[in-house]
Amino acid sequence: MRPGAVYERSFELIKRIKTAADGIYSKTGLMVGLGESEEEVFAVFDDLVSVGCDMLTIGQYLQPSKNHHPVAEYVHPAQFEKYKEAALEKGLKFVASGPLVRSSYRAARGFEELNKNIDLP
Repeated sequence: MRPGAVYERSFELIKRIKTAADGIYSKTGLMVGLGESEEEVFAVFDDLVSVGCDMLTIGQYLQPSKNHHPVAEYVHPAQFEKYKEAALEKGLKFVASGPLVRSSYRAARGFEELNKNIDLP
């Protein structure tokens, strides 16, 4: 929905981040409620895992103004939980998923979760 956004370019950026140096975490966000199918969302999870994405936020798209794309569906909170469970099962390491979740939602918590099992100097 962002002007100039290109699906493949987004994944290429995550891939580059992961190959830049050891120990770098990558995070992205996804908005739902634009008419996507569950299968399409699950396919995005597969694509994210394939490029090494670590953290994901999933939130409800809300139409910022009448000049923007309309909301196609208000996703039920149970579906957000289903998305979270599926994303974790597919290999993402931290997922925040809910109607009010936005791109930086609990980012610090995600970072802490990823660092739990790492010995820092």
